[in-house]
Amino acid sequence: MSSTALIDASLRARIISEPESILEDAEVMRALVAANERSMGANIVDMRGIAMERLEARLDRLEETHRSVIAAAYENLAGTNQVHRAILRMLDPVEFETFLDDLDGEVAAILRVDAIRLVLESAQAEQDPAVERLGGVLRVVEPGFVRRHVSARAGEEAVRPVTLRQIDAGEPRIYGDRAAELRSEACLRLDLGAGRLPGLLLMGAEDPHQFSPQHGTDLLTFFAGVFERAMRRWLA
Repeated sequence: MSSTALIDASLRARIISEPESILEDAEVMRALVAANERSMGANIVDMRGIAMERLEARLDRLEETHRSVIAAAYENLAGTNQVHRAILRMLDPVEFETFLDDLDGEVAAILRVDAIRLVLESAQAEQDPAVERLGGVLRVVEPGFVRRHVSARAGEEAVRPVTLRQIDAGEPRIYGDRAAELRSEACLRLDLGAGRLPGLLLMGAEDPHQFSPQHGTDLLTFFAGVFERAMRRWLA
């Protein structure tokens, strides 16, 4: 080894006094390993260097997975808090008209959806004046509409309590003037109790990625369960 110093004396002294600063810097270590490989020549295979590269690649993948898991956990927590706030708001009203107004007002704002519609099947589906006075949230439809609407784009009879899908536009009969703006939809099937026809709670969003079949439905299933119980109270 040459006794001639090839680097600045102060830098050399610092490296000797704090070698851990070199070991903890990944870029510096990679540069040192690469320099070592070049000094050995092209005919020598550095197995230790290859092992280090593989370990670094695995560490990078683990760190990326770790970040993804943390991000998903925060997203799930935020979604849970969002649904809980919406449920508390939904349970506040003491009058049915206020309950409906809040659905497409405060509740929709909390859930960050652009439209909410409550669809109820009835043997007498004509929209009477009493229903019209309840605002634009409630829609009364003929028996069988719920199943047809949920399975219309799925191509099969849907039996899941919650269906998430992307759409070209909402159903004008349901969403009215907002229909053309909607690009994704959540369909929450409602069991309103023995002797009653099924219902449907629809959430429409302008964002085509807000509701997708790849998304989980646990929180919306819970929301639908609470909504069913609230509706049974109003219909009692």
